[in-house]
Amino acid sequence: MKPILFAALLLSACTGLLSPGGDEDADRQEIVRLEAEARALAKTDGCGGADQCRSAPLGAKACGGPRDYVAYCAATTDTIALFRKLEELRTTEETFNRRYGVVSTCDYVSPPGTELNGATCRLRPR
Repeated sequence: MKPILFAALLLSACTGLLSPGGDEDADRQEIVRLEAEARALAKTDGCGGADQCRSAPLGAKACGGPRDYVAYCAATTDTIALFRKLEELRTTEETFNRRYGVVSTCDYVSPPGTELNGATCRLRPR
């Protein structure tokens, strides 16, 4: 019984990020804000080798799956904070997509490779 209660509270906390009245512009700005915060947490500088470069899924397409990916350096990024923010963005965008009937292409956005340029990680061009 307690896990169900916890899950219900967690779900209500995540969906509470959007405006209760359904202000689409304000809700879209919330997604923009969360994405900016996630990108700021994804540190790309300071890596000593390409093996420290990673990519993480970003946002949520209406058909499912990530909207994009973000590069980060595992050696210099607080990955716990980054993945918490990415999860917050994902759940908020999923709620937005359902609430406003957003449609998207249903193509699969595969995880891109990463590369090291100097000491900076970046996504490989697709």
